[in-house]
Amino acid sequence: MRRPPRSFAFLLALVAAHGCQSGARAVDDAALQAADADSADWLSYGRTCTKQRHSPLTQVNTQTVSRLGLAWSADLQTLHGLAATPLVSDGVMYVSSAWSIVYAFDGKTGVQKWKFDQAVPKDHGKFACCDVVNRGVALYKGHVYVGTIDGRLIALDQQSGTAEDITADQARMIEADVPVQARRGAGASIP
Repeated sequence: MRRPPRSFAFLLALVAAHGCQSGARAVDDAALQAADADSADWLSYGRTCTKQRHSPLTQVNTQTVSRLGLAWSADLQTLHGLAATPLVSDGVMYVSSAWSIVYAFDGKTGVQKWKFDQAVPKDHGKFACCDVVNRGVALYKGHVYVGTIDGRLIALDQQSGTAEDITADQARMIEADVPVQARRGAGASIP
């Protein structure tokens, strides 16, 4: 079994150390704007609107770091790179993997809640500049948004992972409604 990348393993340990609470709350403009004050979640790429990528959690410090261990890991069943920042909302970790596959895990136990695989045509890999990695997901108003390597934007139900393709008209509405900090996490390497 391959070891998870250190940054992913460290984030898993931080999530477990914090003791995630499970619950359902929609990520909206107010939640994204208040991310600086929310130490329990990592709602967008960079965590905050200013992209500080800093966790205000205090459980891990110079006195406790030696006791830090891996709470759980997940085999994402790929030998390709992982280039996405996992997002955490209400105790659920959302992460994208190669070929635009998205996972939702219980942040405390590591139990997979759902997996979304759009089965992107493998011949699209020849158009990707930087392998078939996915650059991450965005959370907004009950959906997990993922850009696929074959150029689609897909909205997944945050609770079930059920997908619906985004039409061009819906994409324009999302572009107008989703704040920039949420959109940035939904990029993919596309032809």
